Amino acid sequence: MKIEINGSGSIALRLSVFFLIFGLSPCLWGQQSETEILSKVAEHLVRREYSQALELFDKLPEERRETNDIRIMQATIMNAAGKTADAKRIANAIIAADSKNTAALMVLADAAAIENKERDRRALLDKVIALEPNNVRALNDLANINIKNQSLRVAANYFDKVLAVEPDNGEALVGRASIYRYTREPKKAETLLNRAVTLYKDWARPFHERGRLYKSTGLNNDALDDFKTALTIEPDNYMVLVDYGELLMEVNQKQEALKHLNRAIQVEPNIFMAYIYSAAIKDELRDYKGAENDYTILVKLKPDYYFGFEALGVLRMRNKQWAAARDAFLDAYKQAPKEYNYALLAAMNWMRAGKQTDPKQFLAQVLRTMPRDTTEYAVMRMYHDLSGDANAANLIDNEKNIYKKAQMTFYMASYNDIKGNKALADRYYLMHQSLNIIGTIEWQLNEMMIAERGIGAKTEK
Repeated sequence: MKIEINGSGSIALRLSVFFLIFGLSPCLWGQQSETEILSKVAEHLVRREYSQALELFDKLPEERRETNDIRIMQATIMNAAGKTADAKRIANAIIAADSKNTAALMVLADAAAIENKERDRRALLDKVIALEPNNVRALNDLANINIKNQSLRVAANYFDKVLAVEPDNGEALVGRASIYRYTREPKKAETLLNRAVTLYKDWARPFHERGRLYKSTGLNNDALDDFKTALTIEPDNYMVLVDYGELLMEVNQKQEALKHLNRAIQVEPNIFMAYIYSAAIKDELRDYKGAENDYTILVKLKPDYYFGFEALGVLRMRNKQWAAARDAFLDAYKQAPKEYNYALLAAMNWMRAGKQTDPKQFLAQVLRTMPRDTTEYAVMRMYHDLSGDANAANLIDNEKNIYKKAQMTFYMASYNDIKGNKALADRYYLMHQSLNIIGTIEWQLNEMMIAERGIGAKTEK
């Protein structure tokens, strides 16, 4: 079994060697009851019942409670419980008497990780390595820090040092394999992961990482099998649930995907990732209310994910909630101010929600940030001035960038639609469809408008 402390994957205790980590062995204990107490501690840790585990230490003889190995054990569990202040108090007391106690330094490093004090954590880990160059847990933690910082070569070096000392170290096998995946060396990654899943059959992470590897190389069936195995071992592992759900969605098993994504949301309702995929699936399955709910939560959890605001805008346009759609596109534009189509979408909905002149001040601000010699600028100016459509139309006709031509054709259609020029609007809606630039927000909205008007090829799903 593997216990992770507050989501920090590198801060872990392998309970199968729980006594050995701390230099404890049943033969060192004077009474069988003391061994039984620590066995019960381990049982509580498997269930993440940290308070109950800590209470059991009071049943140990006082002379044992005061030994460093027991105090380190308590402090480690306190970190797992989020009681970092108590853990640091114990560790600092040990270090005051023994400045070279690396176990106590690791407790402080773990506490720093939980408190998001990465600079302090790194300094403590460096101190451990200076004292014990082959301290595998410190080396693994330093490797994971460097992966987070995108320093893959440095991270690989740390993992290699671990594997030189402990060739079967699970953390290093999986971590090094993940770097091989990033650097597109799948055979080397697979070799390490095959070893890891053989050695650690009851640990979800090697199966999860191998599933990610297979997914990245297009071996979807193998990836699905590994994700499924990982969930058999650890049914509530958030990242496995999300990765499994995403891949099921990609292979068109949407209902099954939604089941696992919904479970991920139940497990971790305040993490944004699962909402991205659950909302997209609900949208595609025409559960628009469910999709809007998920996108609304998504943008609250991660406001810089502007695609969430974009999706909300489309859903609200579908329901002709023009003001609400405007607000969604304004939020998207705030997060991505160089994506000028969001400004046009906001203006379009603003005009539909009230007067055609309502977005004028906003558009004036946008225009000041745009390059003037572009088709996009001419279209934006047209929305601002409520004139100049002949110039914009000419520029659209002569636009060489097919993507930009299609995009601006849609906004010309919408402009004429708002102005009441139905025949001209229809012409531009059909022109946009004929350009066949599929997959953009403009394509999606254009198909919605064509279906509503009963013109053109009905391709909207």
